[in-house]
Amino acid sequence: MALIERYCPRVEFASQEDFEANFRITVPDDFNFAHDVVDWYAEHEPDRTALVWANDRDDELVLDFRELCRRADQTANFFKSRGIGKGDAVMLCLKGRWHFWTCLVALHKLGAIAVPATHMMQTKNVIYRLDKLNFKMILAASESTLMANIKEAIAETGKDIAVMSVDGEVEGWEDFNRLTDAMPGAFARPPKGSPEATLPHEYMLLYFTSGTAGFPKMIQFDHVYPLAHISTARFWLENYDGGLHYTVADTGWAKCAWGKIYGQWLCGAPVFAYDYDAFDANGMMAKIAKYRVNTFCAPPTVYRLMIRENLSGHDLSGLKYCCVAGEPLNPEVYDRWLEKTGLKLHEAYGQTESVVSVANTRWVEPKPGSMGKPMPIYDIKLLGADGTFCERGETGEIVIRADRQNPPPGLFRGYRDDEELTVSTWHDGWYHTGDLAWMDEDGFLWFVGRADDLIKTSGYRVGPFEVESALMQHPGVLECAITGVPDPIRGQVIKATIVLTRACRAPEGAAPRERAEYYKKLTKEIQEHVKRTTEPFKYPRVVEFVTELPKTISGKIRRVQIRRTDDLKAAGEED
Repeated sequence: MALIERYCPRVEFASQEDFEANFRITVPDDFNFAHDVVDWYAEHEPDRTALVWANDRDDELVLDFRELCRRADQTANFFKSRGIGKGDAVMLCLKGRWHFWTCLVALHKLGAIAVPATHMMQTKNVIYRLDKLNFKMILAASESTLMANIKEAIAETGKDIAVMSVDGEVEGWEDFNRLTDAMPGAFARPPKGSPEATLPHEYMLLYFTSGTAGFPKMIQFDHVYPLAHISTARFWLENYDGGLHYTVADTGWAKCAWGKIYGQWLCGAPVFAYDYDAFDANGMMAKIAKYRVNTFCAPPTVYRLMIRENLSGHDLSGLKYCCVAGEPLNPEVYDRWLEKTGLKLHEAYGQTESVVSVANTRWVEPKPGSMGKPMPIYDIKLLGADGTFCERGETGEIVIRADRQNPPPGLFRGYRDDEELTVSTWHDGWYHTGDLAWMDEDGFLWFVGRADDLIKTSGYRVGPFEVESALMQHPGVLECAITGVPDPIRGQVIKATIVLTRACRAPEGAAPRERAEYYKKLTKEIQEHVKRTTEPFKYPRVVEFVTELPKTISGKIRRVQIRRTDDLKAAGEED
């Protein structure tokens, strides 16, 4: 029996209907991913490849489960020697270093709480996290800015936290590699029922959200969470036994948990990790070609940059299946990737708070721009503003049926230390995502936007994504954000905040009047483009050209900041 079949009785289905009716996950009463998956492979299939790691300096490391388990056990013994145990929090700021995988497995073995974090944190971001959690240790990749920010935050908060460098000796940081190499390479599973043993609904993982509408929230997951990613990996990403999978994601983000460890190893798929300093589309495609990546997932932006390059210069024939997530997919990206590679992009939807919730699976023909159909792991409905469930074609909030005391696998167990927020989003037997969508006659869901981002203009309700998709089809638009601004007649009017491509900007050295005329003409052209591309009433009546958009540290556009800036401008004009 393959490992996955211990937790998913059926892994083959004849159709989408068969999948929806019969998919199940079995949850043992003492499941621990590190012991029940990693240790199982190390004992029964030690030569099976777990991780293929490479960086942009041509270093590489291939770990089978025998070696991965040995290194993870050394790491667990080191953590334990420093007093880290069940329930203790450790921050992992490891970028793309291979140490992330051994550290994560080690912390799961101990029952400690792993807190992945991005290397892009500023000092204020680190301080926020230190104020929220009592960390026993912080591990970091040796990037000078990151390390300086961590040190500054520790000094400002007065915390006593051990700091480790995974890249050798760095002044003021302990050498993690030297310390772990000296540890024994075996770590025994605590006896069942002992205080050190873990239980399924105890916490193992915590993420700080990126905070597009406020301060980051702490989202905590239990030991059942990895099992739910069977749904993500096997039935959306199409990971298969022996097939090398690559998801483009920094280890600090929840997308890493979706595509770089849990579901992949449960499916028997080795993980490819590319640790690069700066994104380069050609460099990434070269790695995909060299290591013969079989299944691939990336945000639309990555695909957009790839299709601008010469794809024929890379042998991408190893790719068998491609997926896209992280932000809504614009149809033109789908069409051009299909044209250049012959591969369809299978979009999906989910939140940091869950595993994949809606997806274009292998059994459905993707509709470019649609998130796909609800995954059977969750019971999903669309809830209207009047509190009733939506009919086909009506826009409503995506909600998931869930008992907070016994949630379905993969759904978070509440926001840590914020009961008010938890109750506001999880009540009456439903978890409220805050995301709006509508369902077509074929059962496909189409993303509209965050509930807070919905624009109400002249009696119409307009979601930003459709207008942004129309704008992105204009050759001069590099990035854009759609928001609403107050209007005395229409209530709100649609505003487009746009970053132009270099080729579409006003000529260098143009006089102010010439620049003004150029952008006036370009504004009219863009407005007419949107009118032709979508329903005319959705065109942006206000257009602002900027050099960059406000974003979170995870790269998500902060429309709320654009709205606040516009409100302040309006208030200043009124004064």
